[in-house]
Amino acid sequence: MSNEAGARAQVVVPAEVRRLLARADAELVAAALAQDAGERFVHAHLGALRAAAAVVALRARPVRRGRARSVWEQLADAEPALAAWSVYFASGARVRAAVDAGRFDEVDPRRADELVACAEDFRDEVAMLVDPDAGVVRLRGRRPGASGRRG
Repeated sequence: MSNEAGARAQVVVPAEVRRLLARADAELVAAALAQDAGERFVHAHLGALRAAAAVVALRARPVRRGRARSVWEQLADAEPALAAWSVYFASGARVRAAVDAGRFDEVDPRRADELVACAEDFRDEVAMLVDPDAGVVRLRGRRPGASGRRG
């Protein structure tokens, strides 16, 4: 191994983390292609959930058995810099459950578009955290006119 100036150690991303990120990407593509606001919301939320699970799989420390904790709670502990995201996405869990139960009217199209945009931004942050040298590739196929991008 060379000790040349500027040389960086190659980041090894565990297979499980890569698998979770691939699943997140698939959900975000499905969200971008969905015509129904409820479907967009559910797919975007699941995409964010998979990305959060990747961070937890990579960074979480084993804890003693206790009450079940959501991935959003675990994310905030595993990577405090992402705690604001965990609060944001945890707030959408009830809406996702309502849509899963067939109450599609629970999601306003603008709220769905906002969640898709935020889930994509979150996925990008996770990618940079997991492997900063890999670069971030924006998903194509976003719905035109989607609003709610954070500035």
